[in-house]
Amino acid sequence: MMASSYSAKEEDGLHSGSAGLGGAAIRTRKPDNTAFKQQRLPAWQPILTAGTVLPAFFIIGLIFIPIGIGLYVTSSNIKEFEIDYTGTDMSSPCFNCSQSFSWNSTTPCRCVLFFSLDQPFESNVFMYYGLSNFYQNHRRYVKSRDDSQLNGDERSLKEPSKECEPYRTNENKPIAPCGAIANSMFNDTLDLFYIDPNGTKTQIPFMKKGIAWWTDKHVKFRNPGGSNPNLTAAFIETAKPVNWRKPVYELDTDPENNGFINEDFIVWMRTAALPTFRKLYRIIQKKNNMTPTLPRGNYSLEVTYNYPVRSFEGRKRMILSAISWMGGKNPFLGIAYITVGSICFFLGVVLLFIHHKYGNRNNSSDIPN
Repeated sequence: MMASSYSAKEEDGLHSGSAGLGGAAIRTRKPDNTAFKQQRLPAWQPILTAGTVLPAFFIIGLIFIPIGIGLYVTSSNIKEFEIDYTGTDMSSPCFNCSQSFSWNSTTPCRCVLFFSLDQPFESNVFMYYGLSNFYQNHRRYVKSRDDSQLNGDERSLKEPSKECEPYRTNENKPIAPCGAIANSMFNDTLDLFYIDPNGTKTQIPFMKKGIAWWTDKHVKFRNPGGSNPNLTAAFIETAKPVNWRKPVYELDTDPENNGFINEDFIVWMRTAALPTFRKLYRIIQKKNNMTPTLPRGNYSLEVTYNYPVRSFEGRKRMILSAISWMGGKNPFLGIAYITVGSICFFLGVVLLFIHHKYGNRNNSSDIPN
């Protein structure tokens, strides 16, 4: 007994001595005895049963399937016309252009394609250009740009990012805009004409502004030198991209659509996720409610062939499309809703059958003696 009491007192003295020497109590890794640290907070733990899961599957199916059918029917009713002008066939008017034109060509090639519309376009018409087998989603291609330069930063204008290589400098001058995306900008010119029954050609007026996203136009892309810069002076120490025919400050005569804020350039710089894509080129605005935007009849598409695609076996096309409350023609969203709704409804039927057949069995876990 005396030895035990002595040992306890000696241990207490050692503890107090060590606490006194260190100036603090002995630290412990044991959490505080609180509800939060000991995980005793009240919590809601849902228990999945047939009565809660099965109705959820059927409700999702009954909601998604009608929505998907509505979206798919609406997309199918959108008028759309598409014409391929790549010129791979010998009978195509653009065959000679596709065979002879390259990035090194000094003069553009022109070709004319004739087509007819069986149904008129009543509302605003959106004109797209489409490319196939063009992988804008390649990792090095997507990174080959300088966002600071495109935002008007003068330092990046003179010293572009190394991500732009090998389209960073040309002739010992920084390229503006630099990078592979800008260097491969689509530059075909498309003009549309309506041919009257008497043979008279009338050019269809286009709107080339309002085709880019508002955030891109007013936030992400800015010209160096402020709101009203002298673009010729701002880009004087830079070089144009290798495949461009003219510098960036000559893309348009309109100062609000020139330089880095040119909307054709902005639309191209928003890279596509798939190798077959379309990008908005022009808008054909409805003039009045009495006449259709594009009446039925004969038309001609005059192409200034500046963009070669034979090197990567690509194809080019022009698309005329109307829109609805859900946007342009795209059946994917409707098909996705129908697919998800059908899967949920099918799983609901399967689980209901399993529950009806096996749910009444005795699931007691008692072990008999």
